Amino acid sequence: MTNLEGKVTLVTGATRGIGKGIAIGLGEAGATVYITGRTLDNSDTSSEISGNLKDTQTAVEQAGGICIPVQVDHSNDEQVRSLFERIQDEQNGQLDLLVNNVFSGVQALSNSQGKTFWESEPSLWDASNNVGLRSHYIASVYAARIMVKRQQGLICTISSWGGMSQIFSAAYGAGKAACDRLAADMSVELKPHNVASVSLWPGIVGTEQISSLADKVVAENTVDQQSSVFSARYNWETPLFTGRVIAALTGDTNIMRRTGKVQIVAELAQKYGIVEETGDRPASLRSLKFLIPAALPALRKYSSLIPDIKVPWSLLLLTTLKSPQI
Repeated sequence: MTNLEGKVTLVTGATRGIGKGIAIGLGEAGATVYITGRTLDNSDTSSEISGNLKDTQTAVEQAGGICIPVQVDHSNDEQVRSLFERIQDEQNGQLDLLVNNVFSGVQALSNSQGKTFWESEPSLWDASNNVGLRSHYIASVYAARIMVKRQQGLICTISSWGGMSQIFSAAYGAGKAACDRLAADMSVELKPHNVASVSLWPGIVGTEQISSLADKVVAENTVDQQSSVFSARYNWETPLFTGRVIAALTGDTNIMRRTGKVQIVAELAQKYGIVEETGDRPASLRSLKFLIPAALPALRKYSSLIPDIKVPWSLLLLTTLKSPQI
C-alpha cells in the first residue's frame, strides 16, 4: 500500500459501511484519519444496525493509522464549520484528503422500495440529498479553503452508478448525478491551485445495511436466489476495497490527471494493483467479466475465463445500466 504517513485525511460518515472501510484503508497506509458521525460510542442503541466512531477508531488504529473521532451531525452547518476549524488548528493548516461519504438516506430508500416516486413521501428527497449531496458541498467548501492555501489536496466524493441509470429512486438518482457534476465543476475551479476533485463509483458494496437488506430478500424469498446478483452477493465489494483504492489515489503523484472525472473503484483497483483481503479483485460493473455472468448465472463459476473488457462509456450512456435484480 501507498505510504500515507504524515498525511491528514477526513472521512465523513464513518461509523459503519463504506465510510468505516475507507477509514481503515487509510489507516493501513499510515494516515492520520479524522472521522465523523452522529454516534460516538455504543451507548446509543437506537439503531437496529450498530456502528459508532469509537469502534471505527479502534479498527483504524489496529490497521496502523492514527484516528481522531469527531461527533458531527452533517445537517448542522455550524458543527461542520467547527470540525474544519479544529482540523486546521490541530494540524497546522494541513488537510490532504476529504472523503465526502456521509449519507443518511439508506433506511428511507429501503422503506420506499417497490413504490414509485409519487407513492413515496416527498421527504425521501431530503433523506437522500440533505445529508448527502448538500453536506458534500458544505464540507468541500471548508476543505477547499484549507487545501488552496497549501496548493495541494484531494476531494473524493462517493457517488454511484445511480448517477447514470435508475437504481433506487428518482430522488437518489438525481442526487448521485448531481454529486458527479459537483465533483467535476469543483475541479475546474480547484485545478489552478493543484487541488484535485474526483467522483468515485464503488460497485455493489456489502455494507451492514446492504447485507441486512439482502438477508431480508432471501428470507422473504421474493426473488430467484440463484440468479439474483443482489441476493447471491455476486461480485460484491467490501468497504475496505474502496478504502484501499482511495489510499492509492491519495498517494498518486499524478492525481491531477484524474481530476474532474468519474472514477470506478474496481477499475482503479486494477490500475493500482489493489485486491481484497481475500486476494480477489471484483470486476467493474461495466466489464464483460461481470455483465455476462450476471445475466447468465450458470457462467459465474467460469467468470475467470471471461475477458475483462469494459463497455465504452458512450455505449453505456446510450443503453444505460439496468439495476441488479433484487
